[in-house]
Amino acid sequence: MEAATFAGILGAVFGSFLNVVAYRLPRHESLITPASHCPKCGTPVKPYDNIPILSWLLLRGRCRSCSQPISARYPLVEALTGALCLGAVLVHHSAVGIALSVILILLVVPAALIDLEHRIIPNRITGLGAVLALLIGLALDPSGEPERLIAGAAAGGFLLLAALAYPGGMGMGDVKLAAVMGLFLGAAVAPAIMVALLTGVVLGAVVIARKGAREGRKTAIPFGPFLAFGALSAVFVGPQIIDVYVNHFLH
Repeated sequence: MEAATFAGILGAVFGSFLNVVAYRLPRHESLITPASHCPKCGTPVKPYDNIPILSWLLLRGRCRSCSQPISARYPLVEALTGALCLGAVLVHHSAVGIALSVILILLVVPAALIDLEHRIIPNRITGLGAVLALLIGLALDPSGEPERLIAGAAAGGFLLLAALAYPGGMGMGDVKLAAVMGLFLGAAVAPAIMVALLTGVVLGAVVIARKGAREGRKTAIPFGPFLAFGALSAVFVGPQIIDVYVNHFLH
């Protein structure tokens, strides 16, 4: 439990950095300099005002210098990332399982945020993810690496076919993210993709029901957040989904 608590705290700290990544990376700004500052008045954020979740609550969601509101997205991302990292340590019991799960969480959170706002998934996220997945897999579980490589190729190939068949509905960023998910999840990428597709279809149906068929089909919905949700689902219940499918549909 101590390890899980530490992972939760560290995850919240990383969540604070992921907010910076989600804001600066698509704007081609440095992730290091300048230091965190108020986007309204430009005043640098003091270390004691940069404590994940707690500082936002103590400041009542406002800048100490100019009193302008600070988006609730910041503490929510910090809390979500911390909770996900804590949960990953509780669910997985091997070093490779924990490492791959936590790093995948730290990759898909900013990928989803950026795709929601900018309709892109930066290559710097998927490229870094691919490198980290390979390094962790080879260092901690080399015997499982062939399966993860096959899963990455299969997931990326599947979405590539979808992108080629329907260019307006799927981008190459989605293809790359799916391939990276396979490198982290192995066989569990299958239920991850399934969950992503199902949730995407459900939300699409809701949009069409509310806006009508003509307007609904014109509404652009980024697929990255669905892939991120599928990845997170696989991190926590991927093997169980596979077992249910095998036991109920293949027997």
